[in-house]
Amino acid sequence: MRTLYQFHGGIHPPTHKSQSTTVPIGQLAMPDKLVIPFHQHAGNRAKPIVQVGDRVLKGQLIGMPQDGLSSAIHASTSGTISAIDMEVVAHPSGLADLCATLIPDSKDEWIIRTPIAYQHSSPADLRNALRMAGVVGLGGAAFPSDLKLNTKHKVTTLILNGAECEPYITCDDMLMRERASEVIGGAEIMRQILGAEEILIGIEDNKPEAIKALQLIAANAHNIEVVAIPTLYPSGSAKQLIKVLTNLEVPSGKLPTDIGVQCFNVATAASAYRAIQFGEPLVSRIVTITGEVDRAQNVEVLIGTPVSVLLKHAAVLPQSQQTIMGGPMMGIRLPNNEVSVVKATNCVIAASDKLFPNPPPIMPCIRCTRCVEVCPADLQPQDLYWFAKSKNLEKAEKFSLFDCIECGACSYVCPSNIPLVQFYRFAKSELRATARDKQNSEIARERHEFHELRLEREKQEKADKLAAREKAAAAAKMAASAAPSVPADTELSPEQIAKLAEMEARRLSASATSSVTPKE
Repeated sequence: MRTLYQFHGGIHPPTHKSQSTTVPIGQLAMPDKLVIPFHQHAGNRAKPIVQVGDRVLKGQLIGMPQDGLSSAIHASTSGTISAIDMEVVAHPSGLADLCATLIPDSKDEWIIRTPIAYQHSSPADLRNALRMAGVVGLGGAAFPSDLKLNTKHKVTTLILNGAECEPYITCDDMLMRERASEVIGGAEIMRQILGAEEILIGIEDNKPEAIKALQLIAANAHNIEVVAIPTLYPSGSAKQLIKVLTNLEVPSGKLPTDIGVQCFNVATAASAYRAIQFGEPLVSRIVTITGEVDRAQNVEVLIGTPVSVLLKHAAVLPQSQQTIMGGPMMGIRLPNNEVSVVKATNCVIAASDKLFPNPPPIMPCIRCTRCVEVCPADLQPQDLYWFAKSKNLEKAEKFSLFDCIECGACSYVCPSNIPLVQFYRFAKSELRATARDKQNSEIARERHEFHELRLEREKQEKADKLAAREKAAAAAKMAASAAPSVPADTELSPEQIAKLAEMEARRLSASATSSVTPKE
C-alpha cells in the first residue's frame, strides 16, 4: 500500500455532491443554436477559418490554433455558420469575445474520423494530433495539453487528478464510474508521449465507486496505481496532489516537470483517448448541473450550448437568482444565462441566497492567523492582504504572491469576512500589467535604438561614398597634371591615366629625395 503524505493547511467545506450522482450521465436535446467562442483555452485565440453561410460537419475545424500557446476549435455538430461576431462569453466581466454561431441541422453528421495507432507514432505526431483535436485541460485551467506533454525534462511519474475536491462538482466522479476504460486508455497514450515509468491516479476517498471502477481496469494495465487519498480541499490542486502522492514539492516558480512529474485531469485523459483512438476532436464535455434545480445530474454537453438550456433540462427552481460556473470556491458568477458552455465548464450551479447567503460586512483584520493555518501553499495570507490593499505590489511579489493558487481557503475561514482572494487577484493583475508595460517599453526602446543605429549607418555609408568620389576626383586631377604634353582634346583611358599618375608619383618622390642633405 502506497504511503501518503500531507500538504500544509486545507479545509473541509460541505461537499454537496450526492445530489448529482444518483442517476447516470444524461444527454441534452439538440439546442436551437450553438455559440462557440474561438478563445476557450489559455493563450492565443484560434483564428477563424470558416465564413458566414458555410455548412460544417461535426468535428470540423473552424478555428486554427495560432503560433505558440493556442489550441484548435471545432464545430460541435453539423449545421450552418450564421454569424462570426463578438458575443458575451463566460466571464464575470460580461465582456464579449469573437464567437461563431452555429445553427444545427439536427443530422449530427460527423467528419471522416481517422484513428491513430499511438504505439507506432512518434511523440511529436501525437502531440500535434492532440493540438489539432483541441484537447486542453478540462479541470478548469484549459491549458493546451500538447504543450504540457512537450517537456525538456525527463518525466518519471504521470499523475492523473481524479480528486475533484471542490464542493458540488461531480463530473469527474461520474466519468470515472462510467468511462474508466477511456481514462486508463488516455493515461497510456500520455505515458507513451512522456516516456513515464509509472502512472498514479489520485481520487478522494469519498468516491468509492470511481475508485473501484478504475482499479478494475488498471488491474490489467502495466504499472498503474489507483490511490485513494483523504478528502481535503484543495487536494485537487496539482502541487498539493503531487505532495500527497509522492512527497515531492514543486519549488516556487518551477513546474512539476522540473521534479520529474506531470499532472493531468482524468477528463483530459479521456478526451485525449477519444482524439487518438477514434479521431474525435473535443466537441463536448460532461457538466454537473446542480444547486436550485429539481433534477440535479451530470450531462454530456456540446461545446457552445447556452447555459439556459442546461438549467431548463435540470428544471431550475424559481428561487434561483444567479448562476455560478465552476464550484463555489473558485467558480465565477455568470453575467447572464445565455452565455455558452466552453471547454473549461465543469459545473453549473443555480444559486440562491439560501445556498450562498450574501457575506456579512467586511471587518478589519484581527491577525488571528487562521488564514495562515489553512493556506495549502504555506504562504502568509494576511501579509499579502496588507501589501495588496496598500498597493505595495513589489513586496507582495517578494512574499511569493504568485504561488497563491486562489483556492479561497483563506477567505472561507476569515472571521472578518475579508474577500482575501479578490485582493490577491487584483495584485497579480496589476503586477502582470506592470510587467507588460515594462516589456512594451523595452521593445519600444530597442526599436528606437535600432532606428537610430540604422540612421547612423546610412549617414556613414553616404560619407564613405562621398569620400570615395572625392578621392577618385583627386586621382584624376593628379593624373591630368602629370601629363602636360598630352593635348587637351586627347581622350585617355583609365589605364593610361593611372599610368601617368604613377609616373608623376615616382618623379615627385625622386625630387624629394635629391633635395635632402646627408647627415655627417
